[in-house]
Amino acid sequence: MPALLPTSYSARVTWLGANPDRRTGLPSRPLDRMVLSFAGPAGETHAGLTRPSCSRVLSQHPRGTEIRNVRQLTILSAEDLAAIAEDMGVAALDPGLVGASLVIEGIPDFTHVPPSSRLQGPDGVTLVVDMENRPCHLPAKPIDAEGPGHGKAFKAAAKGRRGVTAWVEREGVLTLGDSLRLHIPDQPVWPQLESARQG
Repeated sequence: MPALLPTSYSARVTWLGANPDRRTGLPSRPLDRMVLSFAGPAGETHAGLTRPSCSRVLSQHPRGTEIRNVRQLTILSAEDLAAIAEDMGVAALDPGLVGASLVIEGIPDFTHVPPSSRLQGPDGVTLVVDMENRPCHLPAKPIDAEGPGHGKAFKAAAKGRRGVTAWVEREGVLTLGDSLRLHIPDQPVWPQLESARQG
């Protein structure tokens, strides 16, 4: 019996981008086409089969420990970006300024799709959702460079709308306009979830 179920939701790829060197800044450069290997997007600073652990997983690993890279891509929805921009008081928010790899349109409340969901493209390329990407202060500087005074509003406006991180399960190519089908785990919510969070 399949453990992952195709849903009726499909999303259209509206933006692709890559950051060739994170040391020079957060922003991504727009692409027309993205080649994805098991290590992630070609030419992307966040690519790799492994990565050094960071502050997000300090409860599990000392900082700098080599771990599996499940943060190869940052995926946001066009709908969430529009809501963030509105709350920030700007007409639109360039996804490159927040380090996006991929922007999609058509899945409601995309930031909260279940972890381990899949997005599958026309050639079979498949991305696995790791988890929600939490907002941080890093986009403030590039946003301010484009529109002075707006950067500090990003973190609060992006809460619950920052998209997800993901990794490549099946290699392939994505291009602008491609349709991605959402598949979700056939698994009920764990009844002990709330008590485990409080514990």
